Amino acid sequence: MEPFAPSSFPGRLVVVEGIDGSGKSTQLMLLRKFVESEGIPLIFTEWNSSELVRETTKRGKRKQTLTPTTFSLLHATDFAHRFTYQILPPLKAGMLVLGDRYIYTAYARDTVRGMDPEWVRNLYRFAVRPTLAFYFRVPIEVAMKRILTGRVKLKYYEAGMDMGLSGDIQESFRLFQSRILQAYDAMAEEVGFEVIDATLPVNEQQRIVRAKTMKALEGYTTRRHIERMPRLYSREGQ
Repeated sequence: MEPFAPSSFPGRLVVVEGIDGSGKSTQLMLLRKFVESEGIPLIFTEWNSSELVRETTKRGKRKQTLTPTTFSLLHATDFAHRFTYQILPPLKAGMLVLGDRYIYTAYARDTVRGMDPEWVRNLYRFAVRPTLAFYFRVPIEVAMKRILTGRVKLKYYEAGMDMGLSGDIQESFRLFQSRILQAYDAMAEEVGFEVIDATLPVNEQQRIVRAKTMKALEGYTTRRHIERMPRLYSREGQ
């Protein structure tokens, strides 16, 4: 069971989740541009971006000295800082917050690295449940093809090389990210993910994401937005 309750704040929180190469960040960027064009005030936040621990995390990754426990605690500290200063204030102010990854990333990655699931969830008990949490489900081979097409090489921790799954970085990535994919699938029903087929064309995914997001904003948006919703639901992604 989730350790936190639904948010009682006037704002709304929409987050995206998925393994590396799922296309979630692209979909959130498109959603962000759309929402901004509609004049809805929003704040954007992303995983592992707090200035408080960013340099420490980068240094640990560069030297490959991060253990599963330190990795987990650094990310929890990062999230706590961002939640306090980037997420909670706008939710209290009635704004929309868009998050590229949320606590479910820790639920999946940390437990795959061997951390106790209950211990991990207790680290994030202060969080609020999102209004909407999209999970972009993609086959591991599709994710690998996307990543290898877009960059020169895989990253050490992204590929789970610290776990000793394989000496080959591509095979390690496949094994590690496959386990994370299984972790997401296992929690999908429990946490109420809106599951998106990430193999669909980008514009079709975006049409679904926009429609579900605007539906979740009913009762929150201005009268102008509410009046326009039937048209927004049928609009194709750009």
